[in-house]
Amino acid sequence: MIKKIASFIIAGVFGGLAVLAGTHFFMPKSINENLNVPAHQVSYSSGTNAPFSFAYAAEKTMSAVVHIRSTESQQSAAQRQRRQFNSPFGNDFFWGYPSQPQAQEGTGSGVIISQDGYIVTNNHVIDFADIIEVTLHDERKFKAKLVGADPTSDLAVIKIEEDNLPAIQYGNSDDIKVGEWVLAVGNPFNLNSTVTAGIISAKHRKLDIIPDEHRLEAYIQTDAAVNPGNSGGALVDTEGKLIGINSAIASPTGTYAGYSFAIPVNLMKRIVDDLIQYKEVQKAALGVQCNDLDASLISELNLKVNSGVFVKDVIKGGSAQSSGILPKDVITAIEGNKISKFDDLRENVALAKIGQIINVTINRGGIIKTIPVKLKPYAG
Repeated sequence: MIKKIASFIIAGVFGGLAVLAGTHFFMPKSINENLNVPAHQVSYSSGTNAPFSFAYAAEKTMSAVVHIRSTESQQSAAQRQRRQFNSPFGNDFFWGYPSQPQAQEGTGSGVIISQDGYIVTNNHVIDFADIIEVTLHDERKFKAKLVGADPTSDLAVIKIEEDNLPAIQYGNSDDIKVGEWVLAVGNPFNLNSTVTAGIISAKHRKLDIIPDEHRLEAYIQTDAAVNPGNSGGALVDTEGKLIGINSAIASPTGTYAGYSFAIPVNLMKRIVDDLIQYKEVQKAALGVQCNDLDASLISELNLKVNSGVFVKDVIKGGSAQSSGILPKDVITAIEGNKISKFDDLRENVALAKIGQIINVTINRGGIIKTIPVKLKPYAG
């Protein structure tokens, strides 16, 4: 009997390890599945035993979250297939492939950010689409046009022609703390206006899931349930203020398995402002080539600092060189925000605009200096 119990325990342990080992990151692109998934109201009691409800935040948010259906035309599908298989015969003939390619179609979520119809979503929700249909919380439907998209941050802006829409209120993603309650609002599995609750598990997560070498990732990690169809939906605080755009999940199956990830609203605002004004992101650059600090580099160069980003070189005529930053400087902070690795530097520069002056703190041979740097355009 004891041996039998022990065998069950061992099997359970190895089974758990196998699940962990198989975990992958997914951008939960929209899918069309006929799933009967029940929705549950979430509530809890505070430490004072006073009743607490997420109802206010949910009610405030749901009307600003929309359902998005994206459809690719047959013509675009044929062009995509022709590019994929490099066929010289046009739309009517492919070696071993059907002459009528399957057009892509999917659903996702979006967040209304202005009363006159601007909506934020993920780029991966609409990047293949020729036709974008938006359904509001009150079931009204609109055709949307693409305003602009940024694959490096997985953000896009679309617009519908309507006024007096219920725009969401922005929060401040810099102020949120690990352990705080949040709600995810979206349309998983085509279930409109679904609300789930969780806490902030971590900040500034980098996952390397955006297929672009210049990807910009600084995700808010939560344990609020997010599934395919939630992409582009809202992550809000208990006051119903937007703190992130739900974008990805960590899962061995493609559905929610414990963690989800959202683009911080402060980064979103920076990207979206440019997409609305310029149709693309106007990127600033610090103009440095850097290495993350490690023990061997600190020892080899006898650096008088334990944390920061080592400036290997400065780009001629770039923002850093013009402002007096030198090779072998160690950047330790930008605008007072601690810089521990290059991704921290890239995130802080991305939040600034061309022509803006940012304060860069460096350690130069043990001497701390703060240098104002006027940012020039990225020349990539």
